[in-house]
Amino acid sequence: MSFLLEGLIKAIHLLLDMDPETYSAVWTTLQVSSGSMAASLLAGIPLGFFLGYHDFRGKRQVRIVVDTLLALPTVFVGLLVYAFLSRQGPLGSMGLLFTVPGIAIGQTILALPIVVALTATAVEGLDRQLQFTLVSLGADRLQLLTGTLWEARFAILAAALTAYGRVMTEVGISMMVGGNIKWHTRTITTAIALETGKGQFGMGIALGLILLAIAFAVNLSVSFLRKRA
Repeated sequence: MSFLLEGLIKAIHLLLDMDPETYSAVWTTLQVSSGSMAASLLAGIPLGFFLGYHDFRGKRQVRIVVDTLLALPTVFVGLLVYAFLSRQGPLGSMGLLFTVPGIAIGQTILALPIVVALTATAVEGLDRQLQFTLVSLGADRLQLLTGTLWEARFAILAAALTAYGRVMTEVGISMMVGGNIKWHTRTITTAIALETGKGQFGMGIALGLILLAIAFAVNLSVSFLRKRA
């Protein structure tokens, strides 16, 4: 067990000395996760509202598909995105393979079903009298949307947090689409996998501690928002 203690000591030194290689992976991870979460929330919340609020033919089948996509394997998403972004793929001319935006596209696909499904569940769980109350007060369609989402804000925050956790900890997409290129597309999770395989437990532990700190900060922020609300 001495190697774990030595790794922990080295990890603390790397963090305190602001090791460039360590923080490069952190910065890339924040870039990718922020971009993918922004895209998935902008698209997923309206889609989730529509799915949970309206009744339409085939809704049950659509919901089954969305719920099934919650269990998408990250390596499968990485494979599909790689195929589309490679030189032989339909989007190969855009030059997105082995780039940060390319990883963000894959992680958006991973996070989107989570946001849509949990937002729809949150909207379905609201009091049905809310719609009649908003309409009786003269609310238009946009006000109906914003009013409903405001009532479900805590559940939507939980959906965003769940999606963020899925994005932050995935490895398959970052490895396959990003290529794990040092100083460029290497994320926290791919760096941990690589450094651990090389026997560099210090950097792996350091990055793991940063990952835990980010998760703690996100949970703390959500808790603070709930108290303020």
